[in-house]
Amino acid sequence: MKRTLLSIALCCLGILMVKAEKTVIRIATQANDLLLQVGDNGRLYQTYFGERLANGSDLQNFAWNVYPASDGAVTRRGWEVYSCSGNEDYFEPALAMLHNDGNPTTYLYYVSHEQKNIEGGTETVILLQDKQYPVSVKLHYVAYTQENVVKTWSEISHQEKKPVTLSAYASTMLYFGADRYYLTEFSSDWAREAQMSSQQLQFGKKVIDTKLGSRAAMHTHPFFEVGIGQPVQEQQGEVLMGTLGWTGNFRFTFEIDNVNNLRVIPGINPYASNYQLAPHQVFTTPEFIFTLSHNGAAQGSRNLQEWARNWSLKDGKGTRMTLLNNWENTAFDFNQQILADLMKEAKKLGVDMFLLDDGWFADGSHERKDDHAGLGDWDVNHAKLPQGIPALCDAADAAGVKFGIWIEPEMVNPNSELFEKHPDWAITLPNRDTYYYRNQLVLDLANPAVQDYVYGVVETILKTDSRIAFFKWDCNSPITNIYSPYLKDRQSQLYIDHVRGVYNVLKRVKENYPNVPMMLCSGGGARCDYEALKYFTEFWCSDDTDPIERCYIQWGFSQFFPSKAMCAHVTSWNKQSSVKFRTDVASMCKLGFDIGLKDLNEQEIAYCQTAVANWKRLQGVILDGTQYRLVSPYETNHMALNYVSADQQKAVLFAYDLHPRFKEILRNVKLQGLNPARQYRVKEINLMPGTASTLEAEGKIYSGDYLMKVGLNAFSSTHMSSRVIELTALGEGR
Repeated sequence: MKRTLLSIALCCLGILMVKAEKTVIRIATQANDLLLQVGDNGRLYQTYFGERLANGSDLQNFAWNVYPASDGAVTRRGWEVYSCSGNEDYFEPALAMLHNDGNPTTYLYYVSHEQKNIEGGTETVILLQDKQYPVSVKLHYVAYTQENVVKTWSEISHQEKKPVTLSAYASTMLYFGADRYYLTEFSSDWAREAQMSSQQLQFGKKVIDTKLGSRAAMHTHPFFEVGIGQPVQEQQGEVLMGTLGWTGNFRFTFEIDNVNNLRVIPGINPYASNYQLAPHQVFTTPEFIFTLSHNGAAQGSRNLQEWARNWSLKDGKGTRMTLLNNWENTAFDFNQQILADLMKEAKKLGVDMFLLDDGWFADGSHERKDDHAGLGDWDVNHAKLPQGIPALCDAADAAGVKFGIWIEPEMVNPNSELFEKHPDWAITLPNRDTYYYRNQLVLDLANPAVQDYVYGVVETILKTDSRIAFFKWDCNSPITNIYSPYLKDRQSQLYIDHVRGVYNVLKRVKENYPNVPMMLCSGGGARCDYEALKYFTEFWCSDDTDPIERCYIQWGFSQFFPSKAMCAHVTSWNKQSSVKFRTDVASMCKLGFDIGLKDLNEQEIAYCQTAVANWKRLQGVILDGTQYRLVSPYETNHMALNYVSADQQKAVLFAYDLHPRFKEILRNVKLQGLNPARQYRVKEINLMPGTASTLEAEGKIYSGDYLMKVGLNAFSSTHMSSRVIELTALGEGR
């Protein structure tokens, strides 16, 4: 009897001990821990985000934060993971909802969570619910273990009798406690993409947002860096790097509160977008992708680049085609013979593909002679191309290259047959003068009929000739005249439903034509997010191909994207620079050309042929190797970076002299990522014919240790000059 009573007592004690243990949710990668904890009020709080804890027992040592109020009383306010409008927090919420009865408040309480292993990491799903209203929010976290990247999003739903109104719907909230914070943002404009600038965050809110709709990232890009405790540095310091997967209006809010804590709130910009959420409908926010680096922005970039190649970018582990585009060479002025001749030039250069740009479509009174007419009418222009696309494919076959083609299917010119038949398919305001951006309007992709039409553009072209090997998909206008004829009394949903309509089209294209690579373009780099890049193999960084400007643009985009996602072309921009310099700058990314051979002399043509052959030979290193940014154009008059193959057998160093000063001291470039124990032979490549290398280290052998600690004298005092240096390890690695 005594033994039985003792057993019962021990069981009860065990139950009490289990109940006393805190509910802690660990979202872990190889380097970091994000800890969430249920407070004694039943709500969910962030208690830790930092370097991974070595001892699991320490997870129970954290307490959800309680801050003193200004009157000295204790306010039950902490780092709530998905704080809602109307609660005691008083700062920017993640969720704001107006209920059927007019109540504008929501309180979310922890219900349950589950974790499961997925390819590449672990997925955590947390269910929160309001106790007074039938409202649920599911928080999703996918932690990629090796890459130290987490992506998170929320799913909002309810079972109230009528629709509720959402006026805020962030993807997540992250908190930091430090003495100071520094933001690096990426501003933009046409031909000035990814311009980096930094500032210290102070009390209150700093907001980065866009209201442009379809060409959303024209003025600012959907990514940022935050230095915790110090400005963002390349090689050291704690840095949060985040990006939103949303090809539409986005908003990042950085708010420092009264006790100097920082909250970071990423999501869709709710500007003019109060969303009517019907019962049982699920509102899914975009994925917010982030990494916390403890070794500066360089390590954070490598985390994101590796993650993208492994898990996000379409065909992230595949190869990319070099190409020759006709736009800078011909613009709208071409015919079938001119294009066939350019295809022969593509073959002579040694590239894989010829890409036909704008101007190949629309007949008759809507002929595409310039950008004033023809968008929407995707039948071939028989005046220019009497035998159509099949004849172009035949010419490409004869030349020995593949054939790709430009489209802009989300847009329409008023001077088009499509607009004449379906004016209600365009986003246009009633009772107002119409404002045209670049003589065109945006099609209303919130409308399923328009979605079918846009998908049909792609399908019809591919069915015309299955040999079409590539699409360049452009988007040259933001949304103007903001009104959807389809949505009628739901105009506040236009910005969101339009983007979802774009995704509906892209999903169908990928499902039905999974092996067709596509370039994402938007008058340059105004579309550059990881949701779109699930459907595109690469994106066009900028219409500005001046190699000096491209150094800054490509440096900026490299913070978040792998080189294989970034298209760079050799053109005639900045003719003061040599063809070698222009080509070497483009070669650090996915290489292409947009220049006619008639503009080059024989020596320059021979150089380009060699450079293309070298790039194709080293594609696996440049596009799939680990990238190390070495010398910043923002800090010096030079720029350098190197790539290293996974086996450390090969490396490629790119060194650029932008605008050296008179008698400037030239420092050695110290490489990174090599095997310190191995010996590497140094060889300068991409030399002009008949020119010998002037590199001091040419042909010499150095240890990886020496190359990383002492480096190479790779810079010069010559304006707009460059070196591409190949390093090859000798023997077997140790």
